Amino acid sequence: MTAAPLLSVSDLTIDIPLGGRTLHAVRGVSFEVSRGETLCIVGESGSGKSLTSLALMNLLPGRLKRAAAAMSFDGIDLLSIPERRMSDLRGDRMAMIFQEPMTSLNPAYTIGNQLTEAFLRHRKTTRKEAFGRAVYLLEKVGITAADRRMKQYPHQLSGGLRQRVMIAMALMCEPDLLIADEPTTALDVTIQAQILLLLKDLQKELGIAIILITHDLGVVARIADRVAVMYAGELVESGPAAPLFQSPAHPYTRGLLECIPQPGKTRPGEPLGSIPGLVPSLTGRVSGCVFRNRCPRAEEACSGEVPVVAFGDARRVRCLFAEGVR
Repeated sequence: MTAAPLLSVSDLTIDIPLGGRTLHAVRGVSFEVSRGETLCIVGESGSGKSLTSLALMNLLPGRLKRAAAAMSFDGIDLLSIPERRMSDLRGDRMAMIFQEPMTSLNPAYTIGNQLTEAFLRHRKTTRKEAFGRAVYLLEKVGITAADRRMKQYPHQLSGGLRQRVMIAMALMCEPDLLIADEPTTALDVTIQAQILLLLKDLQKELGIAIILITHDLGVVARIADRVAVMYAGELVESGPAAPLFQSPAHPYTRGLLECIPQPGKTRPGEPLGSIPGLVPSLTGRVSGCVFRNRCPRAEEACSGEVPVVAFGDARRVRCLFAEGVR
């Protein structure tokens, strides 16, 4: 018997009112995440990845409108629960690592104060126990002299250390789901590799589910179990990581992979691929395939309805001319 997914999202939409118009930032997004699994949501900047993650935590700015056919976490309906109950879930069973640690950490409070805050909020415990838990996790994420770091302020730490603090903060209450929004952005490649390895090791040890938001396919290849590719607010392709990388079905996914050098295939000095054109406007009525103005295979039929097709080993693609479907 297959276990129920930890997180299930069906037909998520996010609209942004713009005066008399509406920007349809996210449309019809559906996915599931199981315990102990890593789902990477990948796509260009502005594709709706971060908005999707904020919608899961109900942290969208007030004027944005979230709707979905269904959205549940471990059997809890995230669309109908009151904000007080949602506040109990955030930081406890659902945690998030935000994109830029320097703006996510409060410069007026010490690292120790910020690490222990959520633990004291969600657990009946003493400050001494919370302090010990924080020190333990700082050491767990590879920060030396953790006792001393607890007394420091964010500006006294490097970018890599601040990101490790954010990971420790997210793990304070042992969450079931960890959402990481571009956790390696602006870090050098050595620190980036260390952070990814750390996340994978912690996942194996704690059995947590991870949703990793990124535009870096190199990151995806290292850590993902499954991949969801977003373009202009829609999921255009999803499936297990290895088959998706080996035989991408959607033209956008193939275009993304052609933009990066491949060891053993890309010759020195050989130009990399590119995706011509611009992302379409998402204000007003959005219809048809949103990639058709940039797609080399686009035909008149692409301006009509484009259904999501399931094929292979749990793979899905939104394209009339997807490769490998039949």
